[in-house]
Amino acid sequence: MTFMQAATGADTLLKKTLMVVGGSMFIAIAAQFSVPFIPVPLTLQTLAILIVGLSFGSRLGALTVVAYLLEGAAGLPVFANGGSAAALVGPTAGFLFGFIALAYIAGFVAERTKNTFVMIGGALLASVVLYIPGVAWPMALAEMFAIEGKWVASSASTIWTYWVSPFLLGDAVKAILAVMVVAGGMKALRKG
Repeated sequence: MTFMQAATGADTLLKKTLMVVGGSMFIAIAAQFSVPFIPVPLTLQTLAILIVGLSFGSRLGALTVVAYLLEGAAGLPVFANGGSAAALVGPTAGFLFGFIALAYIAGFVAERTKNTFVMIGGALLASVVLYIPGVAWPMALAEMFAIEGKWVASSASTIWTYWVSPFLLGDAVKAILAVMVVAGGMKALRKG
């Protein structure tokens, strides 16, 4: 049982819809807390997505991220620094689409254990997996889709310097923090 199932009771279509809408808004708000690194900003998106995945479970967490991406594709300023549709083909597109896997993996782990250390391991694994589409996009995929930009077909050293190394410690801290928030919420529910 996930945190939200424990907190809200029986699953209904209305509850799930409200969770997806509320979760996508939570992610959009977290995206606006941004430190402007170039080409990838440091935001609280990953923290919010991990909390959503851990709280909602794999399928509903991933669906929430899909809704978030669709909101951006529709032109709503939900991505970092008020970005919208253009971000879906920009330098951070791989991370944006990778957020689906981030939420799914975190939710998958949360559905199977309440052990805090296992959940931290799962959140860290999900954070590492996020780097696969995140770096594949600027290294090769963007060029395959005929996207143009100075960042397209970036070298491995450039990817490491600008897309990976500045974020590793922060992503580890966010993974641990997300688990602590959700585990703390579960503990409070059990006491209440």
